[in-house]
Amino acid sequence: METREARQTNSSNNVPYPSVPPLIDSRETEYRGSGITSTLAILGHPIHPVIVIFPIGFLSAAAGFDVGYWFTQDPFWARAAIWLLGAGVLAAIAAAVTGMFDFIRIPRARKRRAGWVHVALNVAALVLSIINWFLRLGDPAGFVLPFGLIISLVVSGLLVASGWYGGELMWRHKVGIVGSDETQAGLP
Repeated sequence: METREARQTNSSNNVPYPSVPPLIDSRETEYRGSGITSTLAILGHPIHPVIVIFPIGFLSAAAGFDVGYWFTQDPFWARAAIWLLGAGVLAAIAAAVTGMFDFIRIPRARKRRAGWVHVALNVAALVLSIINWFLRLGDPAGFVLPFGLIISLVVSGLLVASGWYGGELMWRHKVGIVGSDETQAGLP
């Protein structure tokens, strides 16, 4: 026999997908409605999702080029990786600015653990990438093995995890989704 409290708990957590990882806080109410529009958009299209592909691509490619250097010891891979790191850092700063603009101006993003984890992982990836780039400036090939390679692989892992949480913000919590029937004010 189910108690009244158990029924209320089950009905209030009636979400279509499990909270994976458990750090994510699902709310049934966020699966209904159309979401909260991004505060930084061009013609209604959010800027942050467009920009994030560049640091992800550059920094992941840098990890791949570090692996290429590890296998071949050809300095080409190290020289190319430092350029990819530089481009990745610049693109990550642009993505961070656009992402923080929404994070600060959309209360729902700050109220969700997924938002805070997304920010923390991205900050860690950016700081590690700046360190990785800076330590290679004088001698691109000299720092690749083993530390540059390790940092690049860690950054790639952080970006995968951060992307998961960014996706959770968009698809589970409907942050940055075009919506006409909801506004920022008064949302849970």
